[in-house]
Amino acid sequence: MKDNYIYGSRPVIEAIQSGKEIEKLLIQKGLKSELHSKLLKLVSERSIPYQFVPVQKLNRVSRKNHQGVIAYVSLISYQKIEDVLPLIFESGKTPFVLILDGITDVRNLGAIARTAECAGVDTILIPEKGSAQVNPDAMKTSSGALNKIPVCREKNLKRVCVYLKDSGIKLLAASEKASRSYYEVNMKDPLAMVMGSEEKGVGKEILDLSDDVLRIPMLGGIQSLNVSVAAGIMMFECLKQRS
Repeated sequence: MKDNYIYGSRPVIEAIQSGKEIEKLLIQKGLKSELHSKLLKLVSERSIPYQFVPVQKLNRVSRKNHQGVIAYVSLISYQKIEDVLPLIFESGKTPFVLILDGITDVRNLGAIARTAECAGVDTILIPEKGSAQVNPDAMKTSSGALNKIPVCREKNLKRVCVYLKDSGIKLLAASEKASRSYYEVNMKDPLAMVMGSEEKGVGKEILDLSDDVLRIPMLGGIQSLNVSVAAGIMMFECLKQRS
């Protein structure tokens, strides 16, 4: 992301006010001034992800006069699921939503997006916090898919899942601890597929909301798959059933 950042309080404020999408904002701990108060107010109003960090972290990004503020500019325009879902229904398609809960590796994010585009996924949902950034590595690994599929970045995944269920979307979550295999479930209806991180899996709140929790049967001794591979298997089962 080093080629895609803005530094300095005033330039960052101006960038936000001009409508630039901000991927992530780093603010030096302990900063107190009228300008920084204005920045924090703006960040709160626009729901921009930010993090308070020591000055050493900022200096590792840039040795220029960053004034304690560095903003990474988004490489894509994020959307809201409330805007995207009605358009999917209106187009006559059966919605196929992919939710990534805590996928932190940028290459996994890119690889999943590439497969999702090939499998006919309509939109990808990621959380504001605890998710890989859409940086140049993710863009490259996706082979352009992140520019083709609407990506929704949401503050509260639980709220979004409730919204999807209220809209008639079936929620399917992947978990190695599930009892049902992924191919035993009907995927022809409108659905949202949830994939979790390799370390923690899908969060408990989302699992509790899910209509079905599914596993991929395995015979080997490792008993785990890379999340991008697992996502590909699940997505193409949906494509198979709908074809």
